Amino acid sequence: MPFVIEDFHVEESVPGFVFLMRTFGLSQGEAQRVIDRERLLINGHPMTDKSARIEGKVQVVHFQPQPQGNAPIFVTPDFLVFDKPSGILVHPNRTQSPYTLLDEIRAHSGQHANAVHRIDQETSGLVLASRHKKAETFLKGAFERKTIRKSYLAWVDGKIADNFSVDAPIRINPDYSQTKHKVFVDFERGKEAKTLFEVIEYDPEHDATLLRCRPLTGRTHQIRIHLFHVKHAILGDPIYGTTFGVTTEYLEERLSPEERLYHTGASRLMLHAQTLEFTYGNPFYIESRFDFEGTKKELARERGEKRYSEE
Repeated sequence: MPFVIEDFHVEESVPGFVFLMRTFGLSQGEAQRVIDRERLLINGHPMTDKSARIEGKVQVVHFQPQPQGNAPIFVTPDFLVFDKPSGILVHPNRTQSPYTLLDEIRAHSGQHANAVHRIDQETSGLVLASRHKKAETFLKGAFERKTIRKSYLAWVDGKIADNFSVDAPIRINPDYSQTKHKVFVDFERGKEAKTLFEVIEYDPEHDATLLRCRPLTGRTHQIRIHLFHVKHAILGDPIYGTTFGVTTEYLEERLSPEERLYHTGASRLMLHAQTLEFTYGNPFYIESRFDFEGTKKELARERGEKRYSEE
């Protein structure tokens, strides 16, 4: 587990945030956020007063990377690019999270390195990470300004003959009682979302089409919901394109690998972040080294009928 509890002895009385700044090389704001997250412990209890002084024995819950050898595929003095395998989180979502890509990022470039965007746990492919705070601010801003262009590859259900686009607004789902979809298309209250799709090949053996997907906006689950909307869900997707019951079984971790393969058409979400294109002083175009086209051998030859309506 990357988060550890480490003991320290503070010789002289000092404000808690100052101790954190000196010990871990943090800014004042970063140190105060450690206290806000209840990670500075006094007698086993979180310290909540950010101005309080500490002395004697204290404990700090902090991230200690435990890399597993997934090295970056591209490195500069300012940023790193990783080719993330499917099934790995980019960033821990709780202190008990197991191994994530952040273990590799911090092990390679230190505690100030950070992922500047995220892709879903089951989505494989390129992840961009900063090596210092100045780069992090610039790159996160570039994502917000939409000056970083991304493309994805996806194996989808059925035959598609021609290139197409989907311009359908997306809204966050506020009620999971009828559908487990995280987002849905809503032409009245949704936020603008557009994706371009290019046909690469059709595989008749699996009745599946390989698409290149270029999101022009950055909405949650945008590619997944847009493909579901046009009735060509991504194979292996346990949320969009299958039944309420199957999705519930998956979310509650009761769906067996064999059941998932049959109901969704693959053992994983068949979506891959293929390219990144941006300018950081110089122009960069980075492409994944993973042979995603070859993953069609993992698709199910027989699968249950896909579902393309909300329940």
